[in-house]
Amino acid sequence: MIVHYQQTLKKLVYLQGVGLHTGNFVTLKILPAPPNFGYKFQRIDLPDKPIIKADADLVTDTSRGTTIEQNGVKVSTVEHVLASLVGCGIDNALIEVDNQEMPILDGSAAEFVQCIKNAGVIKQTELREYLDIKEPLIFYDEKKQAELTIVPAHHYQVSVMIDFNSQVLGTQHFTLKNIEDFGTEIAPCRTFCFLHELEYLLENNLIKGGDLNNAIVVVDKVVDDKKLQRLAKLFHKSAVAVKSEGILNNLELHFPNEPARHKLLDVIGDLALIGMPIRGKVFASRPGHAANVAFAQKIKQYIKLNKHTHNAPIYDPNKLPIYGINKIAKALPHRYPFLLIDKIIEITENMIVGVKNVTINEPFFQGHFPNNPVMPGVLQIEAMAQTGGVLILEKIQDPENYITLFMKIDNARFIKKVIPGDTIIFKLELLSPIRRGICEMKGTAFVGNKIVCEAKLVAILQKIK
Repeated sequence: MIVHYQQTLKKLVYLQGVGLHTGNFVTLKILPAPPNFGYKFQRIDLPDKPIIKADADLVTDTSRGTTIEQNGVKVSTVEHVLASLVGCGIDNALIEVDNQEMPILDGSAAEFVQCIKNAGVIKQTELREYLDIKEPLIFYDEKKQAELTIVPAHHYQVSVMIDFNSQVLGTQHFTLKNIEDFGTEIAPCRTFCFLHELEYLLENNLIKGGDLNNAIVVVDKVVDDKKLQRLAKLFHKSAVAVKSEGILNNLELHFPNEPARHKLLDVIGDLALIGMPIRGKVFASRPGHAANVAFAQKIKQYIKLNKHTHNAPIYDPNKLPIYGINKIAKALPHRYPFLLIDKIIEITENMIVGVKNVTINEPFFQGHFPNNPVMPGVLQIEAMAQTGGVLILEKIQDPENYITLFMKIDNARFIKKVIPGDTIIFKLELLSPIRRGICEMKGTAFVGNKIVCEAKLVAILQKIK
């Protein structure tokens, strides 16, 4: 089920552990935050307790995880906690840490997710603003042969393929079709590396918090006993071993394609730095933190260039409407010349999309600038309200006994004129639950992907006497 209202935690989340690369012990708290807060980190160990926004444009390092920095203050390895918040449907959270690096825990997001679920999730009063992808966006890194693409979709999906030219791993792929399945399908999947990478990192004192329990180590070459003994000493173990399939220390995989699933986890965590929930399908081939972040930055640029259009509904005239004109006429008491909606093409719990085809035959064009016909703004608002009326009446058992009446119009703006030949798409969103028959909605009218009109509407359900 798609959640249309923003969400935060019911109570704070508390975790402790060591950072993978620094080896420093860190206490992490995730606190509830108000609507439109997003994700922010706070370094409570520093003077003035500075806050760093989770933003792709603030990434300064992707060599061993994702690091963000603001005003000289850093937090690193942020991808697992961010992926967990996205996977649990949390929109707003303040993440307090008393050190630079997030705790690695077991190398997965499982403990983050479990703690968030234990804390609980609450719906907030503000609607979510989604990134609705209208056209494919592609990023390609020729050097690393990493490619990421996002295409339009009705909800967030991610598909990942990895190929490290390794006989042990082979080519792996996985698709997360529903973000609601993150907790079971993705969260338990641990980070991984190859033995030759591990040796370099250990010898250069770069993974001080590394442990054989928080990473899958892939052995793609024959390892002699002398090297195994040296690894055991480095990890403070009595002994280490290699399974026949090439996984160090007999570690059991949670899934045959656990590495691909962990890469998917990283993609979700890094794309959380866009700053808004996604409706689109992501295809990631050979992803890594550098490519993920570069792609997130490209999407952010797309948002900036299309800030007035990215929320426009997708209208496919070949698709059968949910309500045709006959069904609309049964739902609404309006008739010619005042029934102003032709189709309803989408309805969710809190949102509806209606369509009006504007033709020169509209009766109002006879008197409203007949030599330069423009649809009156008040009729655009009326058509908007009729669209919202269908949604409201859908929510009651005997809609034939009720009508919806205007109580108030606020912040109405007419941005672009509507003329014969235009197709107006009206998007109405409930701003709060209906109480005592009073409905508060945000209405936006589009021609193509350009906003032509918007307003905040308040109406009341009234029984027909």
